[in-house]
Amino acid sequence: MARAQSPGPGGHGPDAPRPKRSPLQALIYWTLVLGVWGLIFLVAFFAVFAIDLPDTSKLYEVKRQPSVSYLDRSGGLISVRGSQYAPPVDLDKLPAYVPKAFIAIEDRWFYWHFGFNPWGIARSVAYNATHHGGPLRGGSTITQQLARNLFLTPSQTYRRKVQELILAVWLEAKFSKKQILELYLNRVYFGAGAYGIEAASQRYFNKPASQLTLGESALLAGMMKGPSRYSPVAATDRAARRATIVLDEMVRIHAITPQERDQAFQQKVRVNPVLANQRAQYFTDWLDDQVRQLVGEPTEDLVVETTLDLPLQAAAEQALQKGVAEAANQGVQQAALVSLDGEGRVRAYVGGVNYLQSQFDRVTMARRQAGSSFKPFVYLTAMEAGRTPDTPVVDEPITIGNWQPRNYTGKYLGPITLETALKESINTVAARLANEVGTSNVAATARRLGITSPIQLDPSMALGAVEVSPMEMAQAYDPFANGGFYAKAYAIERIRTASGKVLFDHGVGAPERRAVIGQPALSYMIRMMRQVVTSGTGMRAKVGGYDLAGKTGTTSDYRDAWFIGYTGGFVTAVWVGKDDNTPMKKVTGGAAPAGIWRDYMTAALPRLKVEPIPGGEAPPPEPADAIGDLLNGQQMIQPPSELPDDTPPDQRAPADANTPPY
Repeated sequence: MARAQSPGPGGHGPDAPRPKRSPLQALIYWTLVLGVWGLIFLVAFFAVFAIDLPDTSKLYEVKRQPSVSYLDRSGGLISVRGSQYAPPVDLDKLPAYVPKAFIAIEDRWFYWHFGFNPWGIARSVAYNATHHGGPLRGGSTITQQLARNLFLTPSQTYRRKVQELILAVWLEAKFSKKQILELYLNRVYFGAGAYGIEAASQRYFNKPASQLTLGESALLAGMMKGPSRYSPVAATDRAARRATIVLDEMVRIHAITPQERDQAFQQKVRVNPVLANQRAQYFTDWLDDQVRQLVGEPTEDLVVETTLDLPLQAAAEQALQKGVAEAANQGVQQAALVSLDGEGRVRAYVGGVNYLQSQFDRVTMARRQAGSSFKPFVYLTAMEAGRTPDTPVVDEPITIGNWQPRNYTGKYLGPITLETALKESINTVAARLANEVGTSNVAATARRLGITSPIQLDPSMALGAVEVSPMEMAQAYDPFANGGFYAKAYAIERIRTASGKVLFDHGVGAPERRAVIGQPALSYMIRMMRQVVTSGTGMRAKVGGYDLAGKTGTTSDYRDAWFIGYTGGFVTAVWVGKDDNTPMKKVTGGAAPAGIWRDYMTAALPRLKVEPIPGGEAPPPEPADAIGDLLNGQQMIQPPSELPDDTPPDQRAPADANTPPY
């Protein structure tokens, strides 16, 4: 057997151990290994996320969103909605501080990164990992924002963020920093339909972007955090604070000097008020969604012919603002007004005191308790069941289940008629009446006339413990004004393209008028509701020389106050209160709401050329000392019988969980 050979002097035989790498060799080796695997991972990673990247060949194409022009019933322009674009501006023609303002607040490392900021991404990843359930925080550079604006959707997903990063790198490789910044400023959205710095400058300051001041530039740059939230039109104070932050950041990166910042503070910025002062902004907001439901997303410029009457709209806005200002010391903060003609056409629509301060539309979006303005549905149900205005009743304490409604004064009138009970808004009589005819029947009456919100059937519904919108109340009172016919509120007569093609016509296929109140119930109701205005709780609403009727409404703790009144073929509903639903200071329906209604109708009635209320007997002649003249412009003390609706919460009947909502 042969002897195994021993290793030679050098020790490199078959069994010799492999020489150990030096630290430097190990570092180089593992760097290469990790580099290869990292490159493989990156290629695979980008391949996966680049599969459905958008087409970048249409980079310079701008698709203008079609505009929608809203006209009033006479063809007058109400407003124009849609996107505003302007020709792109050359970066060299802008003041140097304009792009610097955007760089300072949005991406101060813009000139040093290659499309993305690793530190910004790391911070956003850490934030998103610890804040679950909300939108992803971006950490986006200007280049990433441009990629998003040009090619991607606003959806907040990890996939979209990765695609944004890929496109940002592509933009950096293809374009210079100057070109990227120019593209960004010409495409970014500034709110109010304005895309690009030129359109924004024209929209907000009524001047070309080349004439922007430092302060104006800071305002526009500050809007990038949220165009609506930091709008210099709708959120002046917030926008100013944000602009201050922009100016401070510009000083910090040495884009401007502290002295230039101080000079910017001293130079007053005047925001163009044209957009803000357009009439009927709440009305146009209400119609925007309806237009798209009727004809789909517009692909060309549209013209919408509406039922609105701009002179009436102006009178309504003025009356509402005046009335709220006069009652501000009583805690009145907000109001709404809507007018319908006998066919349901919306003739005036005011969703709040100031559209710039609040875009919440109280005509259709707010649901507030109706108070005593709900009582006509109780009385109509009773009239249809055989009662008359002369039916005798007794105003006395009453218990229904465990509920004891009380009159506002705490006093009782004893034997009276139903006419007197409605005129003076007596709570005990309304509660007893609803209990006798059935709250389900009262709810059916209200639904038949136009109330669409749920109606609870507890006994307290007789006193208006039902949440409704002013639009619903106007719609439901319209049959009292138009001879007893159902009148669904509407505001769009026709929609056509700018070239004249009719896409929608309300008159085509419209259903025939449907009677919802018959005789003699209609005549009885008109008679009783006239008395509310001539000698009852709504006396302040009287306008001399016209046939008027209506009903006041005041809810418990004075949280809501209403007056809904009408004449022949025309009804107007007014609500006042607070958005936070806290109480006012003893404001009743016969006070501020009736005053607003009267001021508005005084201007509207001569224009309308209205007739006496159809379906009722001729109104009695006015007394020689016309109450309308006596009360003209006066702040009258409300009759003690205006019953704030009238029932404290602790005395309302509890809701029955087994009662279906109607």
